[in-house]
Amino acid sequence: MMNMMMKKISVLVTTLLAIQATVTIAHSAAATRLTGAGATFPYPLYSKWFFEYQKRNPEAEINYQSIGSGGGIRQFTEGTIDFGASDAPMTDEQLAKLAQPAFHIPTVLGAVVLTYHVPGTSTGLKLTPDVLADIFLGKLTKWNDPRLTKLNPGVSFPDTPILVAHRSDGSGTTGIFTDYLSKVSPEWKKKVGQGTAVKWPVGLGGKGNEGVTGLVKQTPGAIGYVELIYAENSKLPYASVQNAAGHFTLPSMKSVSAAAAGALKTMPGDFRVSITNPPGKDSYPISGFTYLLVHQTVSGAKGRTLVEFLEWAVSDGQKLAEPLSYAPLPHSLAKKVEATIKKIQVK
Repeated sequence: MMNMMMKKISVLVTTLLAIQATVTIAHSAAATRLTGAGATFPYPLYSKWFFEYQKRNPEAEINYQSIGSGGGIRQFTEGTIDFGASDAPMTDEQLAKLAQPAFHIPTVLGAVVLTYHVPGTSTGLKLTPDVLADIFLGKLTKWNDPRLTKLNPGVSFPDTPILVAHRSDGSGTTGIFTDYLSKVSPEWKKKVGQGTAVKWPVGLGGKGNEGVTGLVKQTPGAIGYVELIYAENSKLPYASVQNAAGHFTLPSMKSVSAAAAGALKTMPGDFRVSITNPPGKDSYPISGFTYLLVHQTVSGAKGRTLVEFLEWAVSDGQKLAEPLSYAPLPHSLAKKVEATIKKIQVK
């Protein structure tokens, strides 16, 4: 009797384990996997977002490759990913190449900062628009140039060549930076212009914000442009830049939000806007939105998950922005973005 009972219990346990394994396999098979690629500018925040969202929705798996805005736009256009990411809005020409219409979904705001590695000069660098443009044009080549020493009294600059570090890949960070330079320097606008990829007059290229940060950190005399969090994480200093009102302003959540304030009044319906070199004494002049690129019509479980993630990102997800040195969307803009997300059709 006892042996028979034990056999029954053993069979029952084996059956339950088999059912549990089947459920586990089915659950794993039912996971909704989204793939995205693009901007390195918001990557630290997006990584946090995807991690936190998956904790809320374990069946959602979001794989994001930080390859630069140019790569994100290319893959989104080719239809090899579920969503793209770019700091520079797609142009009308790029949008015309899409198989179906798409929305630009602003997610947060950030600052492109000038980070540097100058021996003996660890903090306090000030830059004016003309000096900054001439550095990247290759016209101002030494750290102890009189124009820099005049701007920075009391700073002892070394007789060291300036090495410009820039992006080697298609980059929304480059798009924001060159948009700014094109507004403040007629020579830059004529010779180089604005874009996610430009022909740099001087310097060395690094891939992604990570690559430029690495170049600056390991190269005495270097200066480069990166998103704020990359400089902070690498413990690199960054300059205050003279804004359109004549004030030297450091990048911060407050100064980036101030830069966006003026644009909110005239924000176009598709959210494609430049906020570089804005008015206002508190504005940081090299600021920008970063966007997720999503089709206006999406399909099935993937589509539903993408829409749910976007709704979470522009609401609860905004609370995670400031600890990572991004400025959350202003409340009035977030409401408009939420309304746009509701227009995405899930079929």
